[in-house]
Order: sequence, then structure tokens, then C-alpha cells
Amino acid sequence: MKAVIHPNFSKNNCYETTSKVCLMLKDMGFELFSYKNLETVFPKKTSVRFGAPDAVTSNAEMIIAIGGDGTILEAAHYAAKYDKPILGINTGRLGFMAAVEYDELYKLSKLISGHYTAQERLLLECIHTHGGVTNTYLSVNDIVFSASIGHLLDFAVRTGDTVVSKVRADGLIFSTPTGSTAYALSAGGPILAPDLMCIQMTPICPHSLSSRTMIFSPEKELSVTADISRTDVYITSDGITSATIGANDTIIVKSSEKKLRLIDIDGNTFFEAVNNKLLNPVK
Repeated sequence: MKAVIHPNFSKNNCYETTSKVCLMLKDMGFELFSYKNLETVFPKKTSVRFGAPDAVTSNAEMIIAIGGDGTILEAAHYAAKYDKPILGINTGRLGFMAAVEYDELYKLSKLISGHYTAQERLLLECIHTHGGVTNTYLSVNDIVFSASIGHLLDFAVRTGDTVVSKVRADGLIFSTPTGSTAYALSAGGPILAPDLMCIQMTPICPHSLSSRTMIFSPEKELSVTADISRTDVYITSDGITSATIGANDTIIVKSSEKKLRLIDIDGNTFFEAVNNKLLNPVK
């Protein structure tokens, strides 16, 4: 079995954990690969081969991300692009998307025995046309519309010719169920079970007592317009600024045909994470 190791060596314990993971997987019979730009900083004696990210990912059978949620999110874009399952090993702080903590590496034996599942997660696409040029941004967590500085913005959201919402707020978050525990949660949105197939829209600091999260079916294509007369408005996909909205742009948010397959070793990773990483600190 071939696996790509996607580490973030800036995280605590990541270097040591990566070394242990590689040695364990090698003993299990895995062929291991990683990215060429990491070759000089990778732990030695791990029998890892290096290549271009797209080349090694397309030929592998799974991706193993070692770091925090940002690391898993970054690796998830490769996983979705090439339809590969991804396993997250947490060496960061929250690690909400991770199936394994850095002190639980013994669970990796289940990758060989087959005692794991690969949960299918919905992804979003933002299709942005500006000046006749169309770009599509794939999102695991969320697509956010916001200003560069603290201006209130006026948004209109439509499906077909029907206006479904007019919102005055600091911004709008369109999130997947996976992303419901990220920025959308901080903005007051609900937690959605990750196996749901739906699109969540949450206003950021709305200037209204009645403006709340809305949930749409995955078949909906939502067009978004924003008043850009007073300030620049940005589209951000998964925390990376992607584009500035211009006059006469068209913007569509919809569910993607691509899916993310996230490996779950214990069978209840999501609800354990909600209780242990979100609720217990409050209690």
C-alpha cells in the first residue's frame, strides 16, 4: 500500500511523530512518499521517497497528514483533487479533523487490518467570473465574503430568480457540515453532523436581531452579490484569500461534485471531538 506523508514540522511533536509514523508504516509494509521540498528537513532513516506533490498524490492510495487542523485542511485539498482518503494525526492544539492523537499511534495498525471507515464529506465550490475570466475555488470548510476593514456590507443571496436573503453584516460564511465547527461556529452557527449533505450560510456580526443561519439543500446553486461601493470585498476559501469582487462579477456558491473521504479509525471521532475538544473546556 502506498501512502503520502503530509507533515507540518512547525507543529510541536510533529518531527518526532512523523519519524515514528514512518517507521511503523514501513514495518507494516507501506511504501511511503512525501514532497520534494521537504526532503532536506525530513527525519532520516524513514525510507521515504520524494517527488512533486501532484505526482506522488495521484499514485498513492491514501494521505496521512501530521500536524493541526490547518495541516489536515491543506492535505485535504490534494485528497479531494485525486479522490484519495486522508487520515489526520494531531500534533497541534485542537485537531478537530484528526482521527488519531500523536500518543495514539498504535491505532495505525487498523490501516492494515481494514478496521476503519472513510467518511464522505461534502465540499463547496465558489465559481467567480470577473472580466470574462472564471475561477473556481474548492472549499473543505468554508467560503467567506468579507471586507478588508470593518465596514458593514450589504449582501443579496438568490437561488434562480428568487431572493432568499438580504443581509447587512460584516460578512457571510458559506460552510460545509465539516466547516460548521470552524469559523461558522465562532459566528454563532450550529454544529452539523459531518455526514449531512447541505450548505450552511451564516452572517458575520449581522446588523439585525433576526438574522440567523440558513441551511440549504446540496442541489441549490446560490448566487451572491455584495455592495462594493464603499470598500473592497474579498472571497476567501478555507482561510486563503482568493479574489477581490469587482463590479458586474458573478458569484455562484454550490456543492462540488468532488467529495472528501476522511478516515475514521474509531467510528465515533466526530462526536468524541465535540465533547472532548469543544464542550469539556466550557464545562
